[in-house]
Amino acid sequence: MTSSLLPALNVRRGFTLIELLITLAILAVLATTVLPVAQVSVQRQKEQELRIALREIRNAIDAYKRAYDDGHMVQVVNSTGYPPSLTILAEGVEDVKNPRHARMYFLRRVPRDPFAVNPVQENADTWTKRAYASDASSPSEGEDVYDVISKSATVGLNGLAYNKW
Repeated sequence: MTSSLLPALNVRRGFTLIELLITLAILAVLATTVLPVAQVSVQRQKEQELRIALREIRNAIDAYKRAYDDGHMVQVVNSTGYPPSLTILAEGVEDVKNPRHARMYFLRRVPRDPFAVNPVQENADTWTKRAYASDASSPSEGEDVYDVISKSATVGLNGLAYNKW
């Protein structure tokens, strides 16, 4: 009885070359479909970060302007009332209406443009700044910061370049 079992144990087990090639082909097809989905997911995440950063900075600029108009800062002749830089929004300004002259802060930190390519660049320098006196169709920097725009000309998932958001 034991002699009849011996030939059955000599049967080789494993994958044939054809089975391995088919498995590799299936894995290759799966990898080519997963990679674009992952890239779109990363782009969508960066776009969401861009939306949040733009909203945060623009709200801070508006809050600065309201505080200036309400007399919380020293009024300067011929001033638009907009912040002179993005960094002042995080550094804060003295509140002249406060008896202790406490500082008013509009941002905890200046957000970074998620599409900025230079990793050592300061966060405030990753944005294109538009002055109040500049035209909306051709934004340029000036004495104040009226708006911020991404420097990236890459086209987003919605078909608009990020520097048009």
